[in-house]
Amino acid sequence: MDPLTPLTADLDQAIACFESARPLLPDIARTGESMRTSLASDGAILICGNGGSAADAQHFAAELTGRFEGERPGKRAIALHTDTSALTAIGNDYGFEHIFRRQVEALGRQGDVLVAISTSGNSANVMRAVEEAKARGIHTIGLLGRDGGQLARLCDDHVTVSHGRTARIQEVHGFIIHCWCALLDR
Repeated sequence: MDPLTPLTADLDQAIACFESARPLLPDIARTGESMRTSLASDGAILICGNGGSAADAQHFAAELTGRFEGERPGKRAIALHTDTSALTAIGNDYGFEHIFRRQVEALGRQGDVLVAISTSGNSANVMRAVEEAKARGIHTIGLLGRDGGQLARLCDDHVTVSHGRTARIQEVHGFIIHCWCALLDR
């Protein structure tokens, strides 16, 4: 078998997944506007996710606190998984499913936005964070995959990449994060 055949198939699948994301542009714009409104009112963007979604959360927070493509003041954003002492203490004392919920309780304020990233839409610790955020009057946005899972129903708003492969979902999630960054830079 030609070694390029599976690579070509992966590329074709990625292109098709990006094309299927075109109808998501209004959702991307609407959720970006929610974040812009929060930041303009001295709110913060709290972001959580596991594994590759944690990497996406950290990437998004870095683009906001640092810069994306142009010079501008830093924006208030935090990826909730980056404080290992808090994660291990909360995980040990309360359980892994509470690591983000407890931080939302401690750090989140009405007027903030919680961006919950999950390729399955069913991450228990992310769902608990959303529940806590909603109880505190924090707007919740899901960046989800597949059918959106339980988080699609829990979040105030969501952008869902409907695909079955985690890798393709994460590739489009990266694009959506860059769209949000561009919107927030304008």
